[in-house]
This record gives sequence, C-alpha cells and structure tokens, in this order.
Amino acid sequence: MTTRDRILARIRRAVPAPAPDEATPEAALAAIPRDYLRVHDATRTPARTADLLAANLTEYRAKVHRTDEAGLPPLLARLLSGSRTVLIPPDLPPHWLSGTSATLVPDQESSTAHDLDGVDSTVTGCALAIAETGTIVLDGGPDQGRRRITLIPDHHVCVVRVPSQVVDSVPQALERLDPTRPLTWISGPSATSDIELDRVEGVHGPRTLDVILLGAQ
Repeated sequence: MTTRDRILARIRRAVPAPAPDEATPEAALAAIPRDYLRVHDATRTPARTADLLAANLTEYRAKVHRTDEAGLPPLLARLLSGSRTVLIPPDLPPHWLSGTSATLVPDQESSTAHDLDGVDSTVTGCALAIAETGTIVLDGGPDQGRRRITLIPDHHVCVVRVPSQVVDSVPQALERLDPTRPLTWISGPSATSDIELDRVEGVHGPRTLDVILLGAQ
C-alpha cells in the first residue's frame, strides 16, 4: 500500500457513510435545512425595493439613474456622450441607442480582448437585480451578450427593468436564475484594495458602472 492509499483510507474511515436517503447528490441537497429568511422585510413594497436597490448600488459607487421608456434613449445618449464606440449585445432593443452618435460595435465571437479593450463603453440589459445586496446579475442572455463584453470595456451601462427584474434577496434571486448559465454577479464598479487599503478601481472590470432603473421615477 502506498502513502497515498493509506491517506485516502484514513479519510474514508473518518468520513461517515451517508444515510441511505442521502446517498445521491440530489438527496443530499434536499436534506439541507432551508429555514432562513427569504426576505428581511416582508412589508416592503416594489417602490421601496427599488429605492433600496438604488441606495445599495450608490453605496458601491455605481451611478444610478431612473427613467421611463420614453426617457431612456436621451438618457443613454447623455451617458454615452463621451464615447466614440459602444459595444452592444446581439438583441439589445435598437431604440435604446437611437439618440447616440457613437459608433455601435456588435459583439462578435472573433473579437479579441485587445479589440474589446479599445471600445469605450458597453450597454446591456440584465437577468435581475437584488435590492438587499445592491447586486446586478447577468446570465449571458441575448440583451446581455457574453461575459467578457462587460468585463473588458472601461464603462458599463446596465439597464434594469423595474419592478419585473428586481428581487429583494439572494434566495429569491436563486429561485429565478438558471444555474447552468454563465452567471456574473456585479456589486458596483470593479475595485480592489492593497494591504494599506488604498482602493483601486477598474482592475477586474469596468471602472465606471451606470445603472438605469427603467420604469422607476
């Protein structure tokens, strides 16, 4: 018996065998207690949920804007006024960017990281947003595109439909998300700190995050 075999044998003896009703991964997951709170304030209205999302996004240094369908094109035009090029996913509603003069760059599989780094901004939708954590979740849907188009350009504008795409809590979000899709969880612009707690933004993703709450005034 090799050293490796002896170590593995000790691990097997130390780990109790699963009960018969927990022998499969599905059964083991079903046995996990899930009596935690699904939301911390059951009386919260959709309007207050949107306000909480906006407050937490702002706390993370995202820039939050509110508008309706009619006001979305001029708002996007203003947010993109300093951008020469804007990267767009395949199914972004065309009228969203009808007011911008920037060159629209379609997301293409052949685009390299260098190509994407040369784009000024990207505009996407989202899968949903979580109010209690100030988190936006992308799942690579047609109005969001591939994960890298929101990680490489320096400026990301994300549109969240309110109230249909806003949930209160992480448990509520997990119930609506497909775990087989490429999920990206975003809480504010990309940022990190060194050992002296000096904050640096734009290291792992966009330096600037604009979030538009569409339908919330």
